[in-house]
Amino acid sequence: MSSEHKAIDLSHHISHFARRYQISPLKGIQKRFGKDLIPLAGGLPSPDYFPFTSISADTLPVDAFPLTVPHPTSAPSSSPFSWLWRLFGASKDGTTRVEIPHKPRPGDGGLNLTTALQYGPATGLERTRTFIREFTDRIHSPAYDDWATIVDTGNTDGWNRISRLLLNPGDTVLVEEWTFPSALMSARPIDLRWKGVPTDSQGLRPDALKAILTGWDVEKDGPRKNRPRVIYTITVGQNPSGVTTGFERKKAIYDICVEYGAPLHPLGAFDLENPTSWSQDLIIAEDDPYFILQLGEYVPKSQRKAECEPAEGEDVARFVASLVPSYLRIDTQGRVLRMDTFSKTIAPGVRLGWVTCNPLFAERLERMGEVSTQSPCGLGQTLVIGLIAQWTLEGYVRWLRGLRAQYRHRRDYFIDCLAEEFDLFPTLAEAVPAAWAASDDLAARRVLSAYPRGGGESKEETSTGRLLLSFVPPSAGMFVWVKLYFGDVPDKKDEKDGSVITPERQFWERLAEAGVLVAPGWIFSPTAETKTHPLQGQGADSKVGHIRLSYTLADVSFVSLLAVTGAGPQFGLCIDGDDAPGSEDFRADAQEFSRV
Repeated sequence: MSSEHKAIDLSHHISHFARRYQISPLKGIQKRFGKDLIPLAGGLPSPDYFPFTSISADTLPVDAFPLTVPHPTSAPSSSPFSWLWRLFGASKDGTTRVEIPHKPRPGDGGLNLTTALQYGPATGLERTRTFIREFTDRIHSPAYDDWATIVDTGNTDGWNRISRLLLNPGDTVLVEEWTFPSALMSARPIDLRWKGVPTDSQGLRPDALKAILTGWDVEKDGPRKNRPRVIYTITVGQNPSGVTTGFERKKAIYDICVEYGAPLHPLGAFDLENPTSWSQDLIIAEDDPYFILQLGEYVPKSQRKAECEPAEGEDVARFVASLVPSYLRIDTQGRVLRMDTFSKTIAPGVRLGWVTCNPLFAERLERMGEVSTQSPCGLGQTLVIGLIAQWTLEGYVRWLRGLRAQYRHRRDYFIDCLAEEFDLFPTLAEAVPAAWAASDDLAARRVLSAYPRGGGESKEETSTGRLLLSFVPPSAGMFVWVKLYFGDVPDKKDEKDGSVITPERQFWERLAEAGVLVAPGWIFSPTAETKTHPLQGQGADSKVGHIRLSYTLADVSFVSLLAVTGAGPQFGLCIDGDDAPGSEDFRADAQEFSRV
């Protein structure tokens, strides 16, 4: 997309570490390789001795998954799993074969084993670069002209490079108040500080962000030179909360980033004596692996209507219009580094992704890649890009639409199971947790509170008023972020080291010992130093906790699995009845699910 904007000079944000990178001598020489040169310079093995003569793979066709699935109540069912058996038991016949030959062919863009299995540039294969450029242009439409892309081995690698590109030891990074643990850990070696920004149902709160930037307390928050200048944010299906940042909210956050930042000298050195030289701006690192999995709002099973089959020929523009846009759409200055990946749309094992950013940052990221990961795996590139080249971009979009439908129904089924085990009621506006609050009552209608089954039509009519847990049905991503209420369950003391074991940790350990692994809340806290951290956020006590549940691989109802822990009587989550773990019906359902 053509634009009148160009990236501005943001070189003052480059870290002291990243400034020292130079072109790798061997990679610099490699750029001169060509068919008219005799290659005696590099230590390249002969492709004649590569053991692979060709690679082929049978793949699903682009329309392998329908754009809708049967309504869960469309037929009588003796088991809550029955509609799922029908959904996943039927598969579309036919496969597509992707073949990668050994020898280069004219115009193949490197999709051959001679090229792909050889040492390659940090920018990836030619065909890889072409596709990610086209995808970014048509799907994200960056708002300035001279944007660039650089391949990596997935978003974790992308953030690992970005953090070293922009940040010096002691710098502060702004993140959502709960965030991705691997992002925290990957930057730990460079001794970064983390500052959690309060969120609501639309993501980062602009008022809270402004308050942090304008109210930086040297005594409490650290030296003024370490005031934040980078925001790391997961904008769609946020991990772990499931929140999606809307387009208007992104505009508000972006405007703040233009205005506020850290005091930095234009040459990169701190100059606290000369305020006129300070640079007042922030960089946004947008980590967006779940962008395609924008599923829409959850509709209770009783209110769900049969879906109309969308048109198979829906074009790319219409698909893009159904998605909340990236920060790239409003970035006119080049201050956004966006991380994309094939991990959630093809497979995480291919280890292939890319960063979109201004050309200055892309050049530094390339220098880092030359002496670290070098190029992403050639086999992974040829299979992924070879498949998409065969599908075309339009076919790939059809594949993405099918994936989105499948994950939407897995999400629906997972929450339907919760609704069958608990009495779920919308939370009153005044009781909405801060992380889920909003300026209107929309968040209150989304937050569901769970009480023991009592058969009543309202909370007051249930057999007991004891609140067990609450959650927001995610509108995107792969996770349900559950808040647990432990009531009078006391803290314990670790007999080995004397540390405090909160009810959250006790509950997680009971689940794990019984064979049910969930992600404990404390690992998502940017301020948690150890597993014994109070874990519940600022101002809260240990009587509440969190767990993150993924519905993408769930074979059985999570709620039923809770009962197997034996923690029910203590934590108030005991499940009885024919579908409880250990019952014949439960075992039959689990075996049937595993078989399909």
